[in-house]
Amino acid sequence: MRLFLLTALVMMAFAGNSLINRLAVGGGLMDPLSFASWRVLGGAAVLAGLVALRRMRSGGSLWPQGAGRATGVAGLVVYLLGFSYAYTQLPTGAGALILFGLVQITMFIGAVIGAEPVPPARWIGAATAFAGLILLLAPGTDAALDLPATLSMAAAGVGWGIYSLSGRAQADALGATAANFLLAVPILWVVLLVAPGDPTPLTRYGLGLALLSGILTSGLGYALWYQILPALGAARAAVAQLTVPLIAATAGLVLLSEPLDARFVLATCLVLGGVALALLTPKAKA
Repeated sequence: MRLFLLTALVMMAFAGNSLINRLAVGGGLMDPLSFASWRVLGGAAVLAGLVALRRMRSGGSLWPQGAGRATGVAGLVVYLLGFSYAYTQLPTGAGALILFGLVQITMFIGAVIGAEPVPPARWIGAATAFAGLILLLAPGTDAALDLPATLSMAAAGVGWGIYSLSGRAQADALGATAANFLLAVPILWVVLLVAPGDPTPLTRYGLGLALLSGILTSGLGYALWYQILPALGAARAAVAQLTVPLIAATAGLVLLSEPLDARFVLATCLVLGGVALALLTPKAKA
């Protein structure tokens, strides 16, 4: 029961990032670039603090070694920026679904490029998920999604997929995440300082939401996820992550009165069903 409750808490934290971002930038409380900059700062601070606390208690390295650091940081920056800009227009649930689908498709493409054995069921699952995204993004209805925002979220999904691929070989997931967040801080703040145009005036509520996303639903959310992941195992972890777009969509429906139509429901079933098939299919032997 304890593991179930902790897993549910993490999934709500992950979905909460979509809701919080939508509230802040969609509500005009902060511009997307400022939100991403304050979010990464809050996340870096809490993750660095957790790594330092672990060091004091049990020793170990403060700065983990491992290849792919530059790739991971680049993927993280693209994710943070694309995620923030997308929620100026996208509904909470649609944004989370696009992100989730593109992350999994990117990781699937990474497996193919890396010449990993891919069983037929994973191909079918990836194709089904892709078909769901095409359905969701198809124009021609009143519920058609904003194209620039959709492309921003697609970029965020690819960025997070690349980030996930670069981190698969990391022995210290928490330490690697803290290092990536810390390295992303100066990049985003330099971009914030040199970006043309006037940012949206900073409000205390908007700043609070950005820090809440960075500290609680990102930093502490990721830290707790890595803590319970070994006990969950790969299969149960994959199933658990399928709930994130559903939680985000429900939160948007209840808290923000966002619309829910039949096309979104069907697209969700296709994306999550396809991802479930791809993730839960045993890997083929080389």
